[in-house]
Amino acid sequence: MQDSNELVNNKNWWDRNWKWFVPTGCLTLIVLFGLFIAGILFGVTSLMKDSDVYKESMAAVQNNKLVIEKLGSPVEPDGMISGSLKVNNNSGTCDLEIPIKGPKGTAVLFVEGKKRVKWNYSEMSVYLEKTDEEIDLLQRQ
Repeated sequence: MQDSNELVNNKNWWDRNWKWFVPTGCLTLIVLFGLFIAGILFGVTSLMKDSDVYKESMAAVQNNKLVIEKLGSPVEPDGMISGSLKVNNNSGTCDLEIPIKGPKGTAVLFVEGKKRVKWNYSEMSVYLEKTDEEIDLLQRQ
């Protein structure tokens, strides 16, 4: 006869569930890290798009007849802004690259300037990728 009081070896929670918990936990950490990075990029891009520099330079592009002729209308942003924008009360500096596009092609808007109460731009030009042409937006038309 067998003894019915044999010990049943019950596994603990970790031993029973580690095979699904480890991959799920790693995937969760990767997704959270990706969302964190995306949130930072979105926040920085939003701050740059709300700046006076961005608004003034995009208005200059959209009102320039030569740019409209080369890219078509409407000219709009095409991707992520890169560069730096530092503002402290009534002073600051900017050095931005803004990808733009129109129905006829793409270009990059370069903006560089300093702020002393108002912005004074040392460069505001559009580089047309297709033709390697550069259009200076600071020159009088």
